[in-house]
Amino acid sequence: MKRSTLVTIGALVVFGAFLLYSTLTSQKYSCTVSVIYQGRSGTATASAASEHDATQQAQTTACGPITSGMNESIACSNTPPTKTECKTL
Repeated sequence: MKRSTLVTIGALVVFGAFLLYSTLTSQKYSCTVSVIYQGRSGTATASAASEHDATQQAQTTACGPITSGMNESIACSNTPPTKTECKTL
């Protein structure tokens, strides 16, 4: 292989490792949220830098498959979760 090809591959590997590291270290909390909306239930897990953000993202994700349309999605996201479990990563 040419030297320039090896340098390019090396740079891509270093860049990929940096992206992976920076993404994983920014996630401090992981939360699992269960929600019941109009008789349908959903559960999802999300991670984020804060517990509040992780909970909010997990609830939004849990509401996705059990709602149809923006109005239901917003209403479901405003419904108190039936179960929330968070842990520090």
